[in-house]
Amino acid sequence: MTRIVVIDNHGQFTHLEGRALRDLGVDTDIVDNTTPPEEIDADGLVLSGGPDMDRIGRCAEYLKMDVPVLGICLGLQVIATELGGSVGEGDYGGYADVTVEVLDEDDPLIGSLAPETRVWASHADEVKELPDGFTHTATSDVCGIEAMSNADEGLYGVQWHPEVAHTAEGEEVFENFIDICSQ
Repeated sequence: MTRIVVIDNHGQFTHLEGRALRDLGVDTDIVDNTTPPEEIDADGLVLSGGPDMDRIGRCAEYLKMDVPVLGICLGLQVIATELGGSVGEGDYGGYADVTVEVLDEDDPLIGSLAPETRVWASHADEVKELPDGFTHTATSDVCGIEAMSNADEGLYGVQWHPEVAHTAEGEEVFENFIDICSQ
């Protein structure tokens, strides 16, 4: 059975990420972001959302674990900044219902979604510049980089929250990540 560990960055929806994975039949634990990487046994990791970059614990170390990683909101921003991209203040701030345009239909994480899909996202901060080796996979009218991936390295990120009911195809995002982790 595939085992995916959710790294808790103290976000308000972290428990929903674990629940979504468990509901899809995945062996899942939620661990604090200060947990030493050597204590984590997983086929994949989810870096949860959270309040700010000052509370990301050991997330940079988790990116070196040689397992696929899905960054959600703050988790996406952690991947971007730790690997040479940049993050800045969003123009639109708080949570909102947003239409996202999928730019890469071949992307293993989000390529199977509808060309335009409704999501629930926070845009207080957002990725402004991709790290080297990443593909820009989704955009919206309120955020240029809604998603990115580096499939060769198994690193994926979305600005939105696939774990909440307001996101139309959130379950499919998790199903695709499970498939990535099962390979």
